Amino acid sequence: MALLRTVDRTLDGPWEMIVSGPGACAEPGDLDTLTGFIPAPVPGTAAGALRAAGRWSDREPRPLHGSDIWYRTQLEGQGREILRFEGLATLCEVWLDGRLLLASRSMFLAHEVAVDLDGTHSLALAFRSLAQDLARPHKRGRWRPQLATPGSLRHARTTLLGFMPGWCPSVDAVGPYRPITRRGEGGRPTDIDLRASVEDGTGILAVRLSFPDAGGPVTLHCDGRALGLTETAPGRFEGRLALPGIALWWPHTHGEPRLHAVAVEAGAATFDLGRVGFRTITQARPFAEGLSLAVNGVPVFCRGACWTPPDLVGLPGDRAAYAPLLALAAEAGMTMLRVGGTMLYEAQPFHDLCDEFGILVWQDLMLANFDYPVDDPAFRTALDSEIAHLLDRLQTSPSLCVVGGGSEVEQQAAMLGFPESVWRATAVEAMLREGVAARRPDLVVVPNSPSGGDLPFSTNAGVTHYYGVGAYGRPFEDARRAEVRFASECLAFANVPEPVALREAGLTDPREPAWGLGVPRDRGADWDFEGVRDHYVGTLYGIDPETLRRDDPERYLTLGRAAVAEVMEATFAEWRRTGSITAGGLVWLIHDVAPGAGWGVLDVAGRPKSAWYALKRAFRPVQAVLSDEGLNGLHVHLLNETAHGLDVALTLTFTSAIGKVAAKAERTLSLKPRAAVSLSSAALLGRFFDATVAYRFGPAAHALAHLRLDRADGVPLAEAFHFPAGRDATPREIGLSAALDQDGDGFVLRVAAERHALGVHVVLDGVGRPSDNWFHLAPGGDRHLALTGTGGRPSGMVRAVNGSEVVRF
Repeated sequence: MALLRTVDRTLDGPWEMIVSGPGACAEPGDLDTLTGFIPAPVPGTAAGALRAAGRWSDREPRPLHGSDIWYRTQLEGQGREILRFEGLATLCEVWLDGRLLLASRSMFLAHEVAVDLDGTHSLALAFRSLAQDLARPHKRGRWRPQLATPGSLRHARTTLLGFMPGWCPSVDAVGPYRPITRRGEGGRPTDIDLRASVEDGTGILAVRLSFPDAGGPVTLHCDGRALGLTETAPGRFEGRLALPGIALWWPHTHGEPRLHAVAVEAGAATFDLGRVGFRTITQARPFAEGLSLAVNGVPVFCRGACWTPPDLVGLPGDRAAYAPLLALAAEAGMTMLRVGGTMLYEAQPFHDLCDEFGILVWQDLMLANFDYPVDDPAFRTALDSEIAHLLDRLQTSPSLCVVGGGSEVEQQAAMLGFPESVWRATAVEAMLREGVAARRPDLVVVPNSPSGGDLPFSTNAGVTHYYGVGAYGRPFEDARRAEVRFASECLAFANVPEPVALREAGLTDPREPAWGLGVPRDRGADWDFEGVRDHYVGTLYGIDPETLRRDDPERYLTLGRAAVAEVMEATFAEWRRTGSITAGGLVWLIHDVAPGAGWGVLDVAGRPKSAWYALKRAFRPVQAVLSDEGLNGLHVHLLNETAHGLDVALTLTFTSAIGKVAAKAERTLSLKPRAAVSLSSAALLGRFFDATVAYRFGPAAHALAHLRLDRADGVPLAEAFHFPAGRDATPREIGLSAALDQDGDGFVLRVAAERHALGVHVVLDGVGRPSDNWFHLAPGGDRHLALTGTGGRPSGMVRAVNGSEVVRF
């Protein structure tokens, strides 16, 4: 049942911690023989405490799973209280005054224990060696994945983070990483079941709760309306409040993510039950034809990224840790984040913020790649409790929309050649569907990610992990040819951070051996994701990346940043065009877990990389894209996902690199709410023009097609570019200029170019960032970039991939 959080007090110590040999202390009394305790924040991890004490190295993380780790504090109070442990990683004993209260074997379950207090008491937590437990004899699975070791992890309910060599640092998650709270018994409602739904446009808020101490009528309040609850049994109250005309919750790109406060009143006391959002989530087509979601009856192209924890060492779960990353996700136009099965369940503030920002959440069970022992009653019981705990905790979260049975379990078995009778995860799917039906029937269940086709990783059914464009080096056209229906993972590259991040990490030279430590690779593969990025550098710019890396490492990194941005925009332009069958794409990953050129579109400090800027352009709710339709010409696609109509002006210009106009079309039109419009270049121009250089009747008349979409009042909305002869990155004079102006309390950088400018990028000398980066300029074009977070008058430089100028400002 959903639990009140506002009346619980955090048991934040002070706590102290010590690392000991496995089994060195059988009980808390043995700790008196040890020295070397250090302060330990709770919630927190042992690694985080060691880092705070100056005993931690990010380059050489200290192994912790081979040790026992003890936490202890003093607990004062009188009378009976409930201690709640939100998350204990992973094999934990809880002791009070030398008496064992609790033994937990899962970091994914919360526990409550009633205690009788009388003064000052000693509370101790013993985190036993996970390595010793994994080394015990275990029944082997039918397959052993390359992703993580050891194979006995299939029996453990712990995160795979730290166990995945090749891309994730070996940081061991140990400790009370989620809050420990205390509360008194009685005096407040408990066993709260609160459900928000929409029926025929009317919001319905149904509640059941226990309140033996109510002492009279109990009233439910929401949206300025009230309902007296019925006492259906002694101390048990129920009610169903109808809310006609209630403002619905929307993804932030499609409307306002409206939340409504809920409270119950009993006598003179009012109890906060949190906030709810009213929305519907439905599948727009059968899952076998590809996952496609509609929110409040409106189809939503789900775009975003796969989530990673804000800090792998401390595993923080507070608003301050989540908010900057989620704010950047929203700014980039992301409508969905997927918490995959290789990660861990994020804390309540993550979901609260997603509710507030209007970002949909796809939540996997923490199952990935392994042949899990679902035939073991103990494992099934633990997993069933895990599902129930997850759904109860997120019972009122409107952003939660999809729950999945884990990551690449079916794919792993299928790729090893097992038949469907083996790779199909029917047991987990059945458990998940049963739990969702009982607790969150409004959610969509995905059996596994990927799943749904003849093979679980088929691209043209269900959901897929699409790496055709990307890891498999396929051309851009494969994004259409593969008939991707929904990519719950895609577009993984070794994304190069901006220069400031590389300087901080001491990774400025890609030729040095240390550089490779930050480059992700799939374990067992003879290639890495830097090679994937380099493939597209060569394809896009016609150069040999290895030679460039050796002779000009700075330009090698520049072209690497530019190439990733190009691939991101081109792929999502294909998937979002009118007529596309693709309903979503989630980039792998949102945030680096270590310094270097990792998978994240944000670096380890949460700063945007070139890929983030590209996604911000690709994910615009009001968007203009171009698609090369060969002999059918160039097609313009205009998208308006918002709830409001727009009067717009469209300009499509075909020019040479120096700006000589070969053809031009202008048109004004009205975009209806939630509408898309597709127009061919022939229709816009009113005559034949070889817009895609497909007919080749003599030399091409243009080198660049530029689409610009403006609001009727002249405010720019979106741009798109098409390069029929490819991207010429040869440096030359392009007339690049930059001027810095003050705009109120902030600064705006005006960037312009006389010729076509490819991959224009701004590098600030200090802190801060531009509102856009790694973008193109049409000949004679300009951009006005807001500079944020600079702390004063900024300085820096502007360059273009194809420009020889270095412009200081």
